[in-house]
Order: sequence, then structure tokens, then C-alpha cells
Amino acid sequence: MISTSRRNFLRQSSLATVGSMLIPSFLKAYELNANPLATDDKILVIIQLSGGNDGLNTVVPYYNDIYYQSRPSLAIPKDKVLKINDELGFNPAMQKFRELYDEGMVSIINSVGYPNPDRSHFRSMDIWQTGSAADQYLQTGWLGRYLDSSCQAEVCQPYSAIELDDTLSLAMKGERVKGLALQDPEKLYKSTHNPLFEAIKRAKPTEDADENVAYLYKTIAETASSADYIYSKAKVQKSTITYPQGKLSKNMKTIAELIISGVQTRVYYASLSGFDTHIRQNQQQERLLEDYAGAVHAFVQDLKKHDKMKNVMMMTFSEFGRRVAQNGSNGTDHGTANNLFIINGNLKKAGFHNPAPNLADLDEGDLKYQIDFRNIYSTLIQKWLKTDVNTILGNQFEMIDFV
Repeated sequence: MISTSRRNFLRQSSLATVGSMLIPSFLKAYELNANPLATDDKILVIIQLSGGNDGLNTVVPYYNDIYYQSRPSLAIPKDKVLKINDELGFNPAMQKFRELYDEGMVSIINSVGYPNPDRSHFRSMDIWQTGSAADQYLQTGWLGRYLDSSCQAEVCQPYSAIELDDTLSLAMKGERVKGLALQDPEKLYKSTHNPLFEAIKRAKPTEDADENVAYLYKTIAETASSADYIYSKAKVQKSTITYPQGKLSKNMKTIAELIISGVQTRVYYASLSGFDTHIRQNQQQERLLEDYAGAVHAFVQDLKKHDKMKNVMMMTFSEFGRRVAQNGSNGTDHGTANNLFIINGNLKKAGFHNPAPNLADLDEGDLKYQIDFRNIYSTLIQKWLKTDVNTILGNQFEMIDFV
């Protein structure tokens, strides 16, 4: 556990801005001659739709009269829905995602949530990112604890988990190990080779140096080592697939190139923000869903081209859904349960995992959850990442049969 004084030292240091973006973990520097991932190693890619995506206008219950009665100006017209079966279909902006569904690469889990849901963005996101119950307050993320559990004899890869952002989510923070936040391997490399970094690396502290000084030096050295490795590997394989414009597409292309190049990363994390659609929802959500669908489709085509999709599992979630009824501003307010997507080239069960939400049986206007999100985490932890669930979540949860 990092001491309070050490945290304060880093926060107040002149390197605080750089450190918040670049410090990957509190580990020994990674040796650059490590072997690449074995062909059977599994990779997990998480996409977070930040703001609370409206699940009912994403996977549309176009058969349901209650849906149209509850959303007189917001519901997707039946003739525009990309119909999947006699009950449900995709938002018309998700044509590229529909293609992946038709290929049998998508599993949709409806009504995902947790008991006693919280409608605060910050609190609900904390619950999802830590894997906690609604009345628990944890300081480490579920993926960070996975990193902790995978760190043997304190010799770990600082970039076993990479987030495509300039700051690190709570999900990626463990007690001893943290993921690495970066937006571009080349920029990360250049940042760690500027004069300030170079001077610090040359000024190796003595044995009797202050604890904070030694700690800061260690994190700088680890960051530089990680940056060198990622940059060298990132140049191995450049994508030839055309990705759409947009930040998520750019990040998914970077992830694809790192995977194809053999970077030793087990978990990738990316996000798309803007889903807090209290006003004028349809135009904004459809633009975002088109961005998401296009980015994911291009990413899958990229990995399929290199025969990688069977070893890559993707999960897309949002911190909560929206209320069933529209509000007075042609939008929707914070709700509870939501749909969640799993994407893989070899799913055990594609299509819908469970029935559509019951719009006739609500909890004060909100959907009732059917599946605890920790059931999905447990499945990914145990069946995909091959790690003990109790170590990560502190309890056993029923598995889902998509793996």
C-alpha cells in the first residue's frame, strides 16, 4: 500500500502531471528481452460507454407498445429499427454492429445491474470499476486486483494492462500494480526521453536517499522502460484496415496494432463519452452509437485479418441505463439496468443470453436487473483470464455461458 506521504509527494511534485499520465505501476522495470505472448494467451478488451447509455434505444423492443407509449417522441420508429428477431432490433446507427451480430460474434446480455442501484455517475461507475456491492467502498479496481494476483514474486510487466487515455481509471488500479495510461506509443516514448526525464534517470539516488526520492526515481525508471518496449513493439505491425474518424476508432486502431505486434498486454481499456443524454437524445446518441459500431467493426476486421479474434474477448458496458419514460426535454434521465455486449470470434453462446427487459414490471419507473454485473466479471476472470474469482471479487458469483 502506498503511504499517504508518498502520495502527497507525487501529487505535489513538479512531475505530478507527467506522473499521473505515465506512471504504470509500482513494479520492477520490465526486461525488454521477454518472450512474446503465447498463441493461446487470452486478451480482454473493455469499452466503457460513459454517461449512462440508453439501452432501450440501443437494443430496441420495437414490438412493445409500452415502449412507444413511454416515449412518444423519442422511441425509434419500427420501420427504422434494424430488426434482429420478432421482438428486438438495433438502433439504425448500428449497421456495422449488426453485421458482427449476424456473423455470430456478439452476445447480448439484457438487464444487467446490481442490487440497490445508485443513479450517481460517479458512484455507479465506482461500483462497476471496483466490482463492489452498492454499500462497499473499495480503493482498488477489479482489473487492478487481477494485476495484483498475476504478479508473481514481485516481478511484473508494468504494461500488463493498458488504458487508451491520459489518465488511469479506478478499474485499472491495484494495491501493488497499476495499469499504464497512454494515448499514443510514440508520444509516450518522446515524453520519457525529454531532458527532465533523462536528468532524473542519470541522477540515480544513493542507498541512504529519502524514501520519496527513491520511490520517484523507481517509477520514472519503470515508465521509461515501459515506454521503450511499447514503442519498439508498436512499430512492428501497422494496421492496413481503414478505421472511421473519431477518438474511439483511433484508440481501437492503436490497440489492434499492439495486439498484432505481440505486445505483452492482457487487458486493454478504452472509453467513449457523451452518453448522458438528458436533452435532445436521439441525434447525440445515434452519432455516438455510429462511432462505437464503426470502431468496433474495423477493430474486429483488423484482428480477423491476423487470425486474432478467437483470442480476444471484448466487453462493452455503461455505468447505468436510462429511465423507461422520456423526460420533458426529448431526453432520458438516469436509470438502472442496461444491456451489455460481449464480442469474440468463438463464442459459446451468441445472440441473446436472456429475455428482453420487462417493461410492465418496473421499479418506480426503472428496469429491474436480471443479471448481476459481477456474474459477467466472474466469467471473464475465471474462464477467460484463468484467475481465481475469490481473489478478485471476494466472493463466488454464478458464471455466464458465453465462454
